[in-house]
Amino acid sequence: MALLSIHGRELKIPLIQGGMGVGVSLEKLAGAVAKCGGIGCISTADCGYREDDFMKNPEEANLRALKKEIQKAKEISQGIGMVAINAMVATQQYAEAVKTAVESGIDAVISGAGLPLDLPEFVPEGKALIAPIVSSDRAFKVIAKSWERNYHRFPDFVVLEGPKAGGHLGFKEKELLEGTCQSVTEILRNLVEAVKPYEEAIGRKIPIFAAGGIWDKSDIEEVQDLGAAGVQMATRFIATEECDASQAYKDTLINADPKEVHIIHSPVGMPGRAVATPLIKRLESIGRIAPTHCSRCIKTCNPAQVPYCITKALIEAVKGNYEEGLFFTGSNVGKLTGMTTVPELVKELGF
Repeated sequence: MALLSIHGRELKIPLIQGGMGVGVSLEKLAGAVAKCGGIGCISTADCGYREDDFMKNPEEANLRALKKEIQKAKEISQGIGMVAINAMVATQQYAEAVKTAVESGIDAVISGAGLPLDLPEFVPEGKALIAPIVSSDRAFKVIAKSWERNYHRFPDFVVLEGPKAGGHLGFKEKELLEGTCQSVTEILRNLVEAVKPYEEAIGRKIPIFAAGGIWDKSDIEEVQDLGAAGVQMATRFIATEECDASQAYKDTLINADPKEVHIIHSPVGMPGRAVATPLIKRLESIGRIAPTHCSRCIKTCNPAQVPYCITKALIEAVKGNYEEGLFFTGSNVGKLTGMTTVPELVKELGF
């Protein structure tokens, strides 16, 4: 397989492991994927939850942990692939996390959960690759025009997340519930055309990685035939030995009934796809579970009004607390039937 060139950097396999927070994709998973030649991704979302002082000093704990996670992932990767971060625009520490990652030698910054219009401000050119996560060609155009106008910069690559992805989704909740969103392949066709003028203007490719519902080799080949350079996958990497979540977390996803996967309204302000655990069912019944502690994670969060604390719910999930955890997942979770390893999965995918 030919190497994929991304703004002067070469990638052995066109595969990104999607960022999963809190704590699902940290140094072990990201490092293992990078060691196989892909892009392993650390989620910056409350990545310091294991630090002793997280409850008292979440900001300091997160940045301290992020430095350590990047260093460990790089050691595991042995310099073969790339180690990236996934940074959510909606988080309070967005700018600080990106800057810290760049200072720590991160290879790429992938950013979504909002439009990363100011991302180039935090990543000096040549220090790391920068890539937005988009769910439409329109979002790409808005970001690309803003970066060009304000920073004379362009995306190094793009991640397209379709409506079947897990976690936070860039689609209207009503359309997700009604199943009227465009498919990832339909959006991809439009995005490929939207990217072309920018590629021609700068004289290099801007690779597109398709995500959301990508499961096997045939799915990968389908989007590549439509113009994607590669894919981003997350849910499949949960059921690997290297995934940083607890075994109980992995077992919850492996045993999840696809009929029990719901579109939820996240405190982040976006719809998301998650397993309908007891927490979700209680929320659907009573409407709100008042937070007892605030880790200051989301910019728009008002603890007095938010329906529940997403940080607490995600931390409980990664620890394996089925009763109180929020377990995000992609739509294909029903196909997740057993454990594997990252190298075995990469081989199965045909890379």
